Amino acid sequence: MLYELFQWLEDCCEIPGAGLFQFITFRAGMAVVISLLISMVWGGRIVRYLQRLQIGESVRDLGLDGQKQKEGTPTMGGLIIIMAILIPCLLMADLTNVYIILMLLATALMGMIGFLDDYIKVFRKNKEGLSGIFKVIGQVAFGLIIALTMLFSEEIVVRMNLEEAQNKGYKIVKMVNLEGTSGDTIEYAYVQTTLTNVPFFKGNNFDYRSLLWFVGDNAGVLVWIVFILVVIFIVTAVSNAANLTDGLDGLATGVSGIIGVILAIFAYVSGNSIAADYLNILFLPGSSELVIFSACFLGACIGFLWYNSYPAQIFMGDTGSLTLGGIIAAMSILLRKELLIPLMCGIFVMENLSVVLQVSYFKYTKRKYGEGKRIFLMSPLHHHYQKKGMPETKIVTRFWIVGILLAVVTILTLKIR
Repeated sequence: MLYELFQWLEDCCEIPGAGLFQFITFRAGMAVVISLLISMVWGGRIVRYLQRLQIGESVRDLGLDGQKQKEGTPTMGGLIIIMAILIPCLLMADLTNVYIILMLLATALMGMIGFLDDYIKVFRKNKEGLSGIFKVIGQVAFGLIIALTMLFSEEIVVRMNLEEAQNKGYKIVKMVNLEGTSGDTIEYAYVQTTLTNVPFFKGNNFDYRSLLWFVGDNAGVLVWIVFILVVIFIVTAVSNAANLTDGLDGLATGVSGIIGVILAIFAYVSGNSIAADYLNILFLPGSSELVIFSACFLGACIGFLWYNSYPAQIFMGDTGSLTLGGIIAAMSILLRKELLIPLMCGIFVMENLSVVLQVSYFKYTKRKYGEGKRIFLMSPLHHHYQKKGMPETKIVTRFWIVGILLAVVTILTLKIR
């Protein structure tokens, strides 16, 4: 809103300083500040309001040290995160940008699913929460929206050499002539494609059409099926993994904030033609606006830590964890960096994998030996370290450190070929 307002003021009235809102870096900085203020100031009011309503977390006794002390801590704090993302984004971002529209939709939809789950647990006193099938339906619907928009919207395109686009049979939305570094004119095409970036390899691009090599020329016609399935899988997997990670004070929030920094960097370089060409990654016109959304996301995570760090005054609940996971998945896909998720979201992956391994090994040994055995003392992984007697703050801090290490390596993939 402010972006459109100051753009109008600059065009019609030439008000000094109005041009600052044309700079993504300025708007991103303002978005972080506003997001922090909202989460820290209004967050306290929400915490006190939830305490008055006695909306407390019911803790299942798992025999973990200090666990029962968390009984009654307000939950549904994800509302603070959602508010601290949406308000500054509505103020600072270009609301006509398709990437921003999709991310606002992602936040609202995943937040709604998580809120319903928490509402049923807290107010209906049903520990199971929202039925698993309804969660999956919501995640599938969200994945479909992302995938179909990327497949058919003429505003979500990749810029590439015109001759390459014609040779590969991509749908060309627009053609432009740009002057090269040596003064010659280069013909570019804006194309609709399922191309994505691949880390570590020199070619650096992967087209989902190549997965359908066995159908020959029909690959371009049928690729939408594969792409939709991949997007749905990523959205479901990452949102559920973030949910599993939210088991210690500040863990999921801090890790998500670190990932938010990575996504902001990817959004900036992917939406900048010079940086994209230099790094040999796909140039995505208009995607630089996602820097603003990433800034809101980062500010919301850091601001929520004010109340969620140990000892937590509020838990985010599924309202927050499903939203954080859905946002990370959606931004990764829109920026065509989804193949970096196992590295970028390494903490989420380890937590999720620990549960899968634990359950699978227990069932296997019970079937084979008649008695189930465990790999970890308890899963997800953070509970394993709790069982070993490690203090909660140390576990969270070490997971953050690993998250930062993975973040640095993820950013380095921009240059490592």
